[in-house]
Amino acid sequence: MTGISLHLPVSGDFSFEARIDGEYAALYDQAGLIVRIRAQNWVECGSEFFDNRRHASVVFSREFSDRSTMNDLATTGPAWWGVACKPDSLETLCSDDSKNFTSVRVGCLVASATAEVGIMCGVPEGEGFQCACDILS
Repeated sequence: MTGISLHLPVSGDFSFEARIDGEYAALYDQAGLIVRIRAQNWVECGSEFFDNRRHASVVFSREFSDRSTMNDLATTGPAWWGVACKPDSLETLCSDDSKNFTSVRVGCLVASATAEVGIMCGVPEGEGFQCACDILS
């Protein structure tokens, strides 16, 4: 798998938002946000391509990974993804217009004083794909 992430340190309660767009075409092309505490404890949320269309996908990893998916709110063009972290939970949110956000999933991370948050993209199966990310907060 080819993957890239760009992240910044955060602590305490935080929120992070970015506009994500890509030319999704190969199986599991993906782009979105990542919150990482350590190698075994992280969350990825974003748009992922499978079954010949985009899906909203969220993976929580806490020693093991679980994944949830739903139809992507934006079937073409950009999607806005956000994360909101509180002491006992992390919520992932998605929007197709940057104004009205839908909660995609709420879950728990192992408590930590600091984390890293940022953008990610991955190409597990294909030759690569073009994506663009604009950090909004």
